[in-house]
Amino acid sequence: MNDKIKILLVEDNPADADLTIESLKACKLLHDISVVEDGVEAMAFLRREGSYANAVRPDLILLDLNLPRMDGREVLAELKQEPRLRRIPVVVLTSSEADEDIVRSYDLHAAAYVTKPVGLDGFGKIVKAFDSFWFSVVRYCP
Repeated sequence: MNDKIKILLVEDNPADADLTIESLKACKLLHDISVVEDGVEAMAFLRREGSYANAVRPDLILLDLNLPRMDGREVLAELKQEPRLRRIPVVVLTSSEADEDIVRSYDLHAAAYVTKPVGLDGFGKIVKAFDSFWFSVVRYCP
């Protein structure tokens, strides 16, 4: 794919956000990434409200579940209720390995559920897998 993929990373842990961004850069993927730190900001970004009035619609959302103010489950539920946003694929990228979180995420129409790996090597493997599928094979809605 020649066009840059627009990614919205919803992550409240700066270290995890940095690790994700560095892993994407290391794989030399063509992407533009925006980062927000909680669910309220994520919905404002997606709805282009307030300081996000000029935000670009992401092609893909990487969503942590455990967020302040509005958690990832609430974001996912709200997002999938809005006709103009529901087609954006959401990959849950979280530290939770709880079966109930996995089931609930898929019930809320997450495209995929990925448990965060530990360290740069683990993130690198995940990003390479993303590259193979999400950034090379998948076609996005205009």
